[in-house]
Amino acid sequence: MAAVAPPSTVGRDALVRFLIVAAVLFIGWQALYALIIHPWGGLDRWLIDTLTAHSGVVLRSLGYELLQEPTSDNSRYLGVQGGSFLWIGDRCDGLSVMVVFALFIMAFPGPWKHKPWFALLGILVIHAVNVLRVVALCIVVTIDYELLNFQHDYTFQVIVYGCVMMLWYVWV
Repeated sequence: MAAVAPPSTVGRDALVRFLIVAAVLFIGWQALYALIIHPWGGLDRWLIDTLTAHSGVVLRSLGYELLQEPTSDNSRYLGVQGGSFLWIGDRCDGLSVMVVFALFIMAFPGPWKHKPWFALLGILVIHAVNVLRVVALCIVVTIDYELLNFQHDYTFQVIVYGCVMMLWYVWV
């Protein structure tokens, strides 16, 4: 007769497995991004182009007139009349949040037939929230430029990561 581990040991083993798999995937992602993806720049460039284009569409649909871009690197800048330009850097494109979300889904126990579509859905939701973040920041600078740093560094970090936590909660 085979010995069956008590439920607390089984749960602890699953948690340890998840933490190890998630850590290995995260470290692998960090190395891949630092050594290949970021130096190449193509993926960040595409995400920033997409983010500014989608944010511009939302701002125009809300009745805002976009500022003319100041340089040939125009897709990194976005602003509305009455405000200042926002410069969207590589770390603001949402790539890291999307990848960490997808890695969590892949590392967490669950049916593999659902992981790809849920990861893709989550990435699309994260992108949509990031678009709304950029839109809101463009509007914030029309009200008071001094509010920008606080909103960027705190308010929208809580909103974006709160959204990711809700997606993880749904998965779990």
